[in-house]
Amino acid sequence: MKNLLFTGANGFVGKNVIALLKNDFEITTLDISNAEIIVNLANEIPVFNKKIDIVFHAAGKAHVNPKTEAEKQSFYDINYCGTVNLCRAFEVHGNFPKVFIFLSTVAVYGCVFGENITENHALNGTTSYALSKIQAEKFLRQWANKHNVILAIIRPSLLAGKNPTGNLGEMICGIQKGRYLRIGDGKVRKSVLMVQDLAKLIPLLAQAGGTYNVCSDEQPSFNELERLIIKQLHKSKVWEMPMCVAKFCAKVGDFLHINIFNSDKLIKITSNLTFSNEKAKRELGWQPMNILENFKIN
Repeated sequence: MKNLLFTGANGFVGKNVIALLKNDFEITTLDISNAEIIVNLANEIPVFNKKIDIVFHAAGKAHVNPKTEAEKQSFYDINYCGTVNLCRAFEVHGNFPKVFIFLSTVAVYGCVFGENITENHALNGTTSYALSKIQAEKFLRQWANKHNVILAIIRPSLLAGKNPTGNLGEMICGIQKGRYLRIGDGKVRKSVLMVQDLAKLIPLLAQAGGTYNVCSDEQPSFNELERLIIKQLHKSKVWEMPMCVAKFCAKVGDFLHINIFNSDKLIKITSNLTFSNEKAKRELGWQPMNILENFKIN
């Protein structure tokens, strides 16, 4: 049985995926606490006491809007430097994995809107999060080529699963507390991926490598996601903010330099943003789960 190193084991991905891999791999976990290997990759190089065959590098920083230069720097430290330090560990010990799988993000494209965006799109991301992932991807390509390691880079869309983080988690929390406001008609579509689908990808990526967008075939609308969440929370409805009111509030946000809600945020909320998963399906034979049939919030 091959030994798989899973970094970021205590994160959302680790909590939902590791249990699904235990029948196929011997799992070694790495995190800053509560793991077999306890290390802060941002400033430490780990020590491995056994051969690692496959790395699934999910450790990273996301879902934070940095307000200071220090917070921006932390994305670089954790996402880029952490990746470099992880790779340095293999160089120090002279034992390289056969496969390195990097959990990146569709944020590297820098798209606020668009439909069926493919892996050929330029990496135009400008946020601290996107830039740190772009830098890590670039480093890994050079490192893997130098050391003859199969590299797989996966760029997931919005992740769904039990107790999700990010925008989906905020939507659930808002609906649960009666504070969620739908802006407009709710027909805007976004790409989503069941987090469990990452487990199905790992054996396939270990054979092929490559760079892939990963999301479900469905591109659910806000309305569809809201109805699913409302049903599970036993709520009756969500409140709606008319577009004219939303535009006025966005202008106020622009004038007051409020990042929580402004014109840029309004465009993001009210525009389709979907990604193509055709490459992963075609080259890997991967088939994602149906979001609207399988998404359970807890």
